[in-house]
Amino acid sequence: MFAKRHRLRLLTGMATLSLGVLVTTPAAHAQSPDINGLKAEAEAYVNAHAKLIQQIVDSTFSFQEIGYNENQTGIYLTGILQRHGFAIRRNIEGIPTAWVASWSNGSGRPTVSLNNDEDGLPGLSQMPGILKEQPMIAGGNGQSEGHNTGLAGMVVSALALQSVMEQHHISGTVQVWPGIAEEILGGKAWYVRAGVFEHVDAVLSTHVSSGLGTSYGRSGGTGMISAEYTFQGKTAHAAADPWDGKSALASAEMFDNGMNYMRQFFHPASRTQNVLVNGGDEPNVIPALTEDWYYFREVTPEMVRQNFATANRVAKAAAEMFGTTVAVKTIGTAWPSWGNQPLAEDMDRNIQAVGMPNWTADDQRYAKAVQALIGQKPIGLNTRIEKLGTGEVNPLGGPSDDIGDVMWTVPTVRLMFPANIPEVPFHNWKAALAEATPIAYGGAAVDAKVLAMTALDLYLNPQLVRNARHYFDDVQPVLAMQAYGTSKPVVYQSFLPANATPDISIHDALMTKLRPLMEKMYYRPDKYPTYLDQLGVKWPCLTQDSACGAPKALVPPNQIQ
Repeated sequence: MFAKRHRLRLLTGMATLSLGVLVTTPAAHAQSPDINGLKAEAEAYVNAHAKLIQQIVDSTFSFQEIGYNENQTGIYLTGILQRHGFAIRRNIEGIPTAWVASWSNGSGRPTVSLNNDEDGLPGLSQMPGILKEQPMIAGGNGQSEGHNTGLAGMVVSALALQSVMEQHHISGTVQVWPGIAEEILGGKAWYVRAGVFEHVDAVLSTHVSSGLGTSYGRSGGTGMISAEYTFQGKTAHAAADPWDGKSALASAEMFDNGMNYMRQFFHPASRTQNVLVNGGDEPNVIPALTEDWYYFREVTPEMVRQNFATANRVAKAAAEMFGTTVAVKTIGTAWPSWGNQPLAEDMDRNIQAVGMPNWTADDQRYAKAVQALIGQKPIGLNTRIEKLGTGEVNPLGGPSDDIGDVMWTVPTVRLMFPANIPEVPFHNWKAALAEATPIAYGGAAVDAKVLAMTALDLYLNPQLVRNARHYFDDVQPVLAMQAYGTSKPVVYQSFLPANATPDISIHDALMTKLRPLMEKMYYRPDKYPTYLDQLGVKWPCLTQDSACGAPKALVPPNQIQ
């Protein structure tokens, strides 16, 4: 998702609204005189479970799973939660790897929901802790963004909350759920459709970054529709009688050409990308089937819909040109993100209380070595907290995240936590280097502490819950109306078609090939202190272009390395 946390600015017109009722001041915590003591207990729990954080970070890194195939990751995480008394609901909206865990105490109210994404990225396998590009599996998957780090923070914060709430008889429900197939935006809108958040009071979501901070209001990212266009034609001998064929590939290519011409008519914030998934088998056969996968991104819901409608029109015209047919399937969607102000302001206070990780000299030396490797200034790891973001005025486009669908369903805030190295590009092998190292462990611990402390504020301060809901119901829709240029307050309407179903088999062929090798790389915490120890990597690796003891990549059968 986000390679860097965007710097956010105050939305124009926001000052005209009376937001005083929304401000949750420290005095609001007076009804719970021991709130600081309870937060200290939660923080102590996280510190005492540093080993569990390390094991979760390392294990989920080693599983190397991608969208709709987060099988081992889900088994592992739900196993931990089940052993601590959490109830598990599985197969959300027909997605085998989608789950929700919950635990209640006392009246069970309010309900605070904790979230972090699970999936990695195809083709980006990478050995951690070294200073060169070297996959664990040739052509394999990898955590080249670092979703694995937030899974540790999410789970350990839930366990810390359970411990404090049980000991002090605090009522409430802790809900825990993963972002499934986030990299193809194939999870959260389905969770919304399944009613997962119907009785949730607030969602605290997290995402890996190199900095520590949060924000409210309009994000700098984009909404998105992910769709696959399947052109169907008729085969023929490409040399003997091509006139008897109807080329699905020709239709797809004309579709792509048409979309390239259309880009000049899209707004500057638009982002449109595609890959040709299937273009035929041999040049000697006119292709009867071609699949073209597109992402349509924009900064307002209406512009996302308009760009998608334009593409559908171009695809239909391209099919008619060559006598083929075209079918459109929505694979994933994301509404533009919008953070909740009262939740963000409260979370920011907890960020200030927790502070940045206490990076060691080795952490800093490795970070600087990675920065030198990628041609960046060796500034090391961040040591300062980021300022509270207050919303983008004129976003220029960028990444998408389906947390937007949740943000328009229930009061939600997103924590960016420091478990990666500044200047490292995401969706690139370089972003995986630190994600099973002490840098990742330190960031995940901060993540867990801020989540637990913010959740405690919600359990113990009913006014914060009311303020968050008021902003969501009465303020957010009006501010979005101004920001998006609509005539009425904005109301969420999912981009998912009514008859859509999750495309859970989208990566099956790849995973069938890779899974046997992936299993050989799973972390064995019963035998090795850390995953780096299991791989034989010396920490910190400081020799440029060095594997520092890491083994060679495994190679799938019938693949030339």
